[in-house]
Amino acid sequence: MFDPAPEYPYPDSHRPDEAPAPHALLEPVLGLLGSWHGRGQGGYPTLTGDFAYAQEVTFSHDGRPFLRYEARAWLLDADDAPLRPSARESGWWRLQPDGRVEALITQPTGIAEILVGRATAGTVDLSSHEVALAPTAKKVGATRRRYTLTDDTLTFSHDLEAVGQPMQHHLSARLRRGGCTSSGVS
Repeated sequence: MFDPAPEYPYPDSHRPDEAPAPHALLEPVLGLLGSWHGRGQGGYPTLTGDFAYAQEVTFSHDGRPFLRYEARAWLLDADDAPLRPSARESGWWRLQPDGRVEALITQPTGIAEILVGRATAGTVDLSSHEVALAPTAKKVGATRRRYTLTDDTLTFSHDLEAVGQPMQHHLSARLRRGGCTSSGVS
């Protein structure tokens, strides 16, 4: 008889010490594994003003030389209460020998990024190689992302070239490993 919901035989790992064992090429990014939560600030010249947001970022692997990446964010009001959903994206980071990274990140707003960069102990720097846009997507020309792991804090920054504006700061967040509350802080 057909089981409509069989258990997947190859689960993802969110920690380097659980099965499956991480591929050797993941060594420079093992500290990122797991879920991260925190708050950030954002802005861009085409927006009416700066904004506060909460964010959750999750990294996992299945034993092969790439990370599964998922991020979601929600805007916060002046009292740090959730206001509405904001950015969401998912993708894959493909680790190469000597710390090179190729990342594929898609967003439900019709933007698909291919980024390239390097992973060194505690830092991943990525810059866009190509940006593909759905016909109705916002015009994004290029992006840069930096993830820095220091002790138990993951700092994220995102620069953006979009809608006729030059490359400049767009988002930054400080995330901590662990559980999430409604406002995004553990």
